[in-house]
Amino acid sequence: MKISVITAVHNRADTIADAVTSLQAQSYASFEHLVVDGGSTDGTLEVLARIEDPRMSVISEPDEGIYDAINKGLAAASGEVIGLMHADDVYASPQVLENVAGALANPDIEAVYGDLEYVSARDPDRIIRHWRASEFAPGKLRRGWMPPHPTLYVRRSVIDRWGGYDTSYRIAADYDAVLRWFGQGQVRAAYIPEVLVRMRMGGESNRSLGNIVRKSREDYRALKTNRVGGLGTLALKNLGKMRQFLVKRPCS
Repeated sequence: MKISVITAVHNRADTIADAVTSLQAQSYASFEHLVVDGGSTDGTLEVLARIEDPRMSVISEPDEGIYDAINKGLAAASGEVIGLMHADDVYASPQVLENVAGALANPDIEAVYGDLEYVSARDPDRIIRHWRASEFAPGKLRRGWMPPHPTLYVRRSVIDRWGGYDTSYRIAADYDAVLRWFGQGQVRAAYIPEVLVRMRMGGESNRSLGNIVRKSREDYRALKTNRVGGLGTLALKNLGKMRQFLVKRPCS
């Protein structure tokens, strides 16, 4: 089973090497890595050029934002399974892809996800939030549930049937895609109850008050478009984040 891992990047010279080497350290070797660069000018491309791996391909050209870049990666991907590795993230262990592939060895399973840790951008050993995902059930979508997107792997057939990322969303296209795949698509998902990814804090959705407001508006539009819920669901989704700050453990 070949896994396509897509990394959208723009001016992340300080973190991209960690992300790439984290993938290259995986015990599961049957993957391709598609790095879609939006025209970086800070040395990101030079960092990538120094990392040799025949499984890595780099596309560098202007794009219309992160979701446009991810869609370019989807168009170029050849794997049966698709996942993302953000330029600021690392895998929690070398066995992550092996565990993902093991879950997808069951032909009835169409998606796999696990837990996520948010860590300090300055000190990646310091955990800020711990997102314990839990098992999926369709009714949970109306209660604001979603899987941690950076840990999500889906079969290519799901994307072929239900589409990729809607670029009319600037911040919440991942939530829209999850609602489409898990709601309309009713994917059969498996939960791996362990941390799969560590994400540095400081993502686009929380970078400013304006982005937080825009994220909420886009989340609400995604809920209404996919007929999953409305303001109540949005409130539950946001309230659910609060307990992520209460569950912490040291990075191993």
